[in-house]
Amino acid sequence: MSAIHFIDNKALDLSKIKEIITENHQLELSVSAIEKINKCRFYLDEKTKSISTPLYGINTGFGALYNVKISENNLQKLQENLVKSHACGTGEEVPKEIVKLMILFKIQSLSYGHSGVQLATVKRLIDFYNNDIIPVVFSQGSLGASGDLSPLAHLSLPLIGLGEVYYKNKKTTAEKVLKIFSWESIKLQSKEGLALLNGTQFMSAFGIYCLLKSYKLSYLSDVIGTISLEAFDGRIEPFNELIHLIRPHNGQLKTAERINDFLEGSEIISQEKQHVQDPYSFRCMPQVHGATKDTIRFVTKTFLTEVNSVTDNPNIFVTENEIISGGNFHGQPLALGLDFLAIALSELGNISERRTYQLVSGHRHLPPFLISNPGLNSGFMIPQYTAASIVSQNKQYATPASVDSIESSNGQEDHVSMGANAATKCKKIADNLQTILAIELFTASQALYFAKAKTSPFLASLVGIFREEVSFVEEDRVMHYDIKKASEFIESFEIDSNELF
Repeated sequence: MSAIHFIDNKALDLSKIKEIITENHQLELSVSAIEKINKCRFYLDEKTKSISTPLYGINTGFGALYNVKISENNLQKLQENLVKSHACGTGEEVPKEIVKLMILFKIQSLSYGHSGVQLATVKRLIDFYNNDIIPVVFSQGSLGASGDLSPLAHLSLPLIGLGEVYYKNKKTTAEKVLKIFSWESIKLQSKEGLALLNGTQFMSAFGIYCLLKSYKLSYLSDVIGTISLEAFDGRIEPFNELIHLIRPHNGQLKTAERINDFLEGSEIISQEKQHVQDPYSFRCMPQVHGATKDTIRFVTKTFLTEVNSVTDNPNIFVTENEIISGGNFHGQPLALGLDFLAIALSELGNISERRTYQLVSGHRHLPPFLISNPGLNSGFMIPQYTAASIVSQNKQYATPASVDSIESSNGQEDHVSMGANAATKCKKIADNLQTILAIELFTASQALYFAKAKTSPFLASLVGIFREEVSFVEEDRVMHYDIKKASEFIESFEIDSNELF
C-alpha cells in the first residue's frame, strides 16, 4: 500500500518532493488544511452577499475587463467561461511527470486558505493525482505573468468535465474518466476559476523537475569528469584542499572534495607525470562545476519558497477581513532563476565537451580518436562533433527569456516575466546536458582502457557497470546506439539523496 503524504503547513523540500514522486505517495488533506479551505470559502460567500462593491475576479471580468460588473446569477458561468476561454495552449504536450508536479503544487498553494476555493475542488485535484489522471497540458501559451494562465486552464478543464487526460497511459476525454469514477463535474463558484488559473505552477513544476535533474547531473559531472581526468593522466594538485580554502566558495570546495574521494586508491593519479599542468577543463573542474553547484543551490531556495506559497489573485485574509488584489502570480523570481539555472547547466555541458575533445585529440598516451588503425577507423571523432553541436544549441537556449516582455490584455498586463519560456528552455538544456555527459562517459571509458595503471576502485567499479551496457569499441560501428545506451545509463543511475542535497 502506498504511503500517504498529508498536505499541511509543513513546507515541501526537495527531498520530500523526490520521495513523494518516486515512491508514489498518495495525497490527503490534513485536518488543518480542510479547516482553512472551508473557513476561507465561507468567508468569501458571506462577503459577496453583504457587499455590492466590485471585487476583482469575484464579481467582475478579468484582466482589461476588470471594470465590468457581473451579476450574481452569472458568477458560476463567469468562472467556467474563464477556464474555457483561457485554454489556448499550443506546442508539445508537457511531460506527464511535470503535469503531476503541477497538480501537487496547485493543491499545496490552495491548501493555505487564501484562495477561496471549495473543498470539493481541491479534493478532486487530489483524486486526479492519486488515480494518475493526468490532464493534457501544452508547453506554449503562458507569459509567466498573470500566472501560467493557459497551461493551468488546460490543467483545470477536466474539473468541469472538459479537455483531455491520460488515464492508464491512454489519452481520453475527461468526460469519460469522470463517468468511470462516477464523479460529477465540479460546479465552480465565485473566484474559483481565477484561483485555479492564477498561479505559477507550470513554471514551478518545470523548475523543480530541472532542479532534481540538475543535482544528479552535477554529481555525475564530477564523477565523469574524474574518469576523464584519469584517462588523460591528469594531476592531483588542483584538487588540494589548501587551494580551495583560500577561495572558499561552497560549490568549489564540494567539487574538490568529491573528486578527491573518487580518486581514493588510484594508481594513475599517484604515478609520476611528464607534464606540469593540465588544460582548464580538467584543472578547473572545482571552479566551474562548483559555480554551477552554487547556482543550483540559489535557484533551489527560490523555487522552494515558491512551491510553498500562495500565488493566485486576489488573496483572501479571513482574520484581517481583507480581500486584496495584488501580483503574487508574477513569475519574475522564477524567470530569473530558470535563466540562471539554464546558463549554469549549459556551462557543465560546455566544459564536458572540452574534456571529450582533449581525450580524442591524440595527446598524452592516447591514440588519435581512441581507436586502433585510425584512418581506416574514425573512432570517436564524430561523438565529439555531436557533443559540440549540442553544446552550441545549449548556448542558444541559454539566452535569457526574462529580459523580454510583451504587453498583453490591452495594456493591463504591461510587464510579463516570460518565465514559462525560460522553463521549457531550461528543461531542454538539462536534457541536452545528459546527452553531452553520456558522450563524455562513453569517450572517457574508452580512453581509460589505454591507461598503464589502475584507476580507483570506485571509478573502476562504475566503469565496469557501464561496460555491461556499452562495450569497448574495437573498430567503427554505429555509435548512435552506444550514445543512447550511455544516456539511458545516466538516466537510470541511482544516487542517494544524501549525496545530492
